[in-house]
Amino acid sequence: MYADNRPYTAPDTLDELTGPTGGRVTLPKHLDWSEQRTYNLDEPGELGLMYEVVLREATSDDDLRRHLNARLLRQIWHRLFLPDRIHRLWEDRFPELRPADAVDIPRPRTSGWSWTRFTSV
Repeated sequence: MYADNRPYTAPDTLDELTGPTGGRVTLPKHLDWSEQRTYNLDEPGELGLMYEVVLREATSDDDLRRHLNARLLRQIWHRLFLPDRIHRLWEDRFPELRPADAVDIPRPRTSGWSWTRFTSV
């Protein structure tokens, strides 16, 4: 399955992420090929959606550096809806993104094992 093998990227450090912190941002077509490629970062919903798109579609660290901001990413990370592989990649590289009360347990799936994150309520 493509989703199991799709390459994702993450920078060496979060400090590299020096993208915009507000205003309107138009993503390049290689990241967002929809008609609505402009996001208002002052609107929390649009900020989260843009970060999800960039994290899923970026193929280079330069894409991440240009469009993501480390401070904002830390603030909204727990609200982003992302594939498990992206969560694992980023949280393994940057443990500070993990929820303090998270416990990973294996769960079976048809194409092998996957990890599910559980947090206390």
